[in-house]
Order: sequence, then C-alpha cells, then structure tokens
Amino acid sequence: MRVYVPLTLPGLAEAYKTGEVGAGPLVAYAVTPALREWYLSDDIEELEYAALSRAALASLRLLAADPGAPRRRVVVAVDVPDGQASAEPGRGPDPAALGEVRVAGAVALAKVASVHVDSTEAEPDVAAAAQALQAADAGDDDAQFVVDGAEDHELLWYARQEIPNLVGLGD
Repeated sequence: MRVYVPLTLPGLAEAYKTGEVGAGPLVAYAVTPALREWYLSDDIEELEYAALSRAALASLRLLAADPGAPRRRVVVAVDVPDGQASAEPGRGPDPAALGEVRVAGAVALAKVASVHVDSTEAEPDVAAAAQALQAADAGDDDAQFVVDGAEDHELLWYARQEIPNLVGLGD
C-alpha cells in the first residue's frame, strides 16, 4: 500500500540521519474507502493525488506548529505492507480525517518511493498559509483563501537518493 507521510524539512533531515521515517505509529494518508467515496473517482492516479494533497495539508499544519522550519511542505511516499497501515475505525466520515491512516512502527528510509517538496518560489505563499491556518479552521473565508493559495503550488518530485541535497547534507 502506498502511503503519504507529511513532514517538514527538519523532519526529513531527521529521517535521513536515523534511516527511519518517524518512530511510529505514523499518521499518513492513503487511498482509503472513505477517500474513494468522497472523491468519487475510480482513477487510482487521481485518488493517490488526492491522498498526497491531504498529506500536503497535514504538512502545512506541521509548519504552522514549527515556526522555525523552512516554509516548504514535504510529503514522503512510502510503500508499506497492507497490514501495516490502517484507518482509524472511530473517525468515520470526519472530513478532516479523509484518507488518514496509522502506520504501525517506523518505516525504513529505504522503503521511500519518492519525496515531494515545495519549490523555494512557493515559500511566501506557504508561509502565509501556515499563518492563516488557524483562522481558516475557525471559518474565516479570507484566511481559507490564503490557505488555498498554497495548494496552487505543485509539490516537486524527488527520488529518495536526492534527500541529502534537499536537507543540505549533500556533497
């Protein structure tokens, strides 16, 4: 099963240093039955993009909680055995939990399929979105417009081997 783990650049650097993505259980996003029902598509690529987008929003939440992190969303795509990821049974149709899964245990960095990161050009919009997130959650339409502005930026695709360069540890 492909899961999308939200991180920040410091979180990605830590994963590179330890060789593991998180200590587990990890919150991630995947194509779940609830996401399929919400998105109303049978196209697996569209559904995976929707799960990636949900993880990007979760990364934005991590940025809002860590003002020292560079203002770039980070999502790590990882392939895990089907039994290792499960949806929270009590969450049901909660819109905030669409596609959310828990991954039991840490995931080896070697299992990372790809890394998705904002470009440096997105940083001002991502910074504004992180700052507006709390007001958007409270129902402020103007703040929601600012948060949506970050989604206008596509995350760039990187191979696992490029992680050292992304986190400033490359040669």
